Amino acid sequence: MSKIEDYYDISTFSEEHIRMLRLANQLGQANFAPRAATYDQGAMFPTENYQDLAEHGFLKLVIPKEYGGFGFSLFEYATVGAEIGKYCGATALTFNMHTSSMMWLRFMYEMPNLTEAEKAAMAPMRERHFKHVVENHAIFSQPISEGGANWTSSPIATSCRKVDGGWLINGFKKFASLAGHCDYYSIVCTEHFDGKEPAHEDTMDFAVHKDSPGLEVVGEWDPMGMRATSSNDLLLKDVFVSEADLMMPAGVFTKTLGQWPTLMATLTPSYMGQAQGVFDSTVAYLKGELPGQPPIDRRVFPTKRMSVSKMYQQLCGMRAQWTQTFKEAQAFPSKEQVMRMYASQVAVMDGVQEIAAMAIRTCGGQTLLKDQPFERYYRDSRCAATMLPYTTEIMEEYLSMMTLYEMDEIDNIGTETVSARVSMWRPA
Repeated sequence: MSKIEDYYDISTFSEEHIRMLRLANQLGQANFAPRAATYDQGAMFPTENYQDLAEHGFLKLVIPKEYGGFGFSLFEYATVGAEIGKYCGATALTFNMHTSSMMWLRFMYEMPNLTEAEKAAMAPMRERHFKHVVENHAIFSQPISEGGANWTSSPIATSCRKVDGGWLINGFKKFASLAGHCDYYSIVCTEHFDGKEPAHEDTMDFAVHKDSPGLEVVGEWDPMGMRATSSNDLLLKDVFVSEADLMMPAGVFTKTLGQWPTLMATLTPSYMGQAQGVFDSTVAYLKGELPGQPPIDRRVFPTKRMSVSKMYQQLCGMRAQWTQTFKEAQAFPSKEQVMRMYASQVAVMDGVQEIAAMAIRTCGGQTLLKDQPFERYYRDSRCAATMLPYTTEIMEEYLSMMTLYEMDEIDNIGTETVSARVSMWRPA
């Protein structure tokens, strides 16, 4: 497998960052890769992988140091997630759901547009949830999608209503990764009030414990790809939560997330890592060095060499765009930064499937067999471009609008272009 020095200038990385990157590779080679086929075939959650991640501190990567975490930046986290994705895409993808919950608590609190009152209210909330992770190795899920339209298009349909001592949550979440295998679900919902239409500014976020009465994991999970993510549906019926379960004050979610758009691009590390894993496996196969395969040297065929060259070129371009996006990720970005982020999302989410398809074409018919990793890579990679809120179609629409129009023109364009406006980033 490749080394981090093959594609990063690690002279600019901290010692702790390098240590965790190397550790991710050690765990990947020794544990994650050997288990991946079994998890995939049985659509089994990677429980043992999470035990490894918890034992070695990965669950607290972005938690601030003063709370016992590593305090990693978004870029540092993304690179670690990509290393995990080289060996097991489903583990990296679900790991992002946990880490994203911690990122919201970390980065939204640091936003300069929060008032002192909002920060004072949020401080004990995040301290409480950070403690769950640092001291108890708690795993968080982050189910947001509710099926159908892009979930940023209108207020979250899952609702909460105030009752004595707290709120009652009612609703449904689709593709709830880690379903049945996490300790807390970060449930984003809209508070409802009598006589008022549901509104974005009334968005709430609660940590709902896995054993809460009224919370149910429903449906079968037997997908084409990313089978080990356990992304069943969640049904919430009169689930009671209190102020102790709040992850952020009312309104903070919508006030901050729109000005931290790269926080919604964190599905890409899994797929960036997978693309590297596909390339590494292709090289190993052609050199006769893939574990479990006879040592046949297939490098003698010029067509295979040319295909590997094309794969490498595409991989380098993807990683260059992706690396820049995460290095410059920040709150209140410029229009140009957002456009580069959207473009890198397309490059990775489309590129990983193209590389996986090229690997199968290049290496030949044996790659279709279940004892090879390639057909799993192919199925997993095909999921990438479909993932909300930043699907490839949405990203291309946003880029076309932002390229051809000034931002103050977009909301005045005819309704036939409404799909380009519902969740596009706006400058503050």
